[in-house]
Amino acid sequence: MTDKADRHVTTLLLAAQAGDQDAADRLLAVVYDELRALAKARMARLHAGQTLQPTALVHETYLRLFGKGHAHLKNRRHFFFAAARAMRDILVEQARRKARPREGGGWHRVELREELAVRSPPRDEVLAVHEGLEELQRQDPLKEQIVTLRYFAGMKMKEIATVLGLSERSVHRQWRFSKAWLKNWLGRPV
Repeated sequence: MTDKADRHVTTLLLAAQAGDQDAADRLLAVVYDELRALAKARMARLHAGQTLQPTALVHETYLRLFGKGHAHLKNRRHFFFAAARAMRDILVEQARRKARPREGGGWHRVELREELAVRSPPRDEVLAVHEGLEELQRQDPLKEQIVTLRYFAGMKMKEIATVLGLSERSVHRQWRFSKAWLKNWLGRPV
């Protein structure tokens, strides 16, 4: 996105936060396709049978950003980071809701076979990654931000570099370390 487009989004963002509903509507129109692409990329990596659709994820994200008690966002970069974080929170909440016993949490329909007699249920990916990210954030907040933007928002390395104000090479280095760290962390027994 160009500097002019960045400034336009920032201007609309500041006006929307000041209570200008017309600016909020125009902001949604400007960023909608980009937010939907991020949501669609993230949803494509989830398990089959998800009931949440990318459009609903975008709308819920936007409501969280501009609903009651919304965060104060400074610019386009801050907006997209907050959107990625909101998407992550929404997906984690949905995964937790589906994991509750009332929703059949932990139970999966399988064909009864001898080799399945003693088997622990698979860990939910979104919740497991979320827990790992919480630990990573305690250790290195920048690495957690990179993983959130890559994994939950589906951003490319160049986009992440722009959003965080880093070189693309630095983002690649941080991403490789974070992936290895998360892989190691997720390998821990439940």
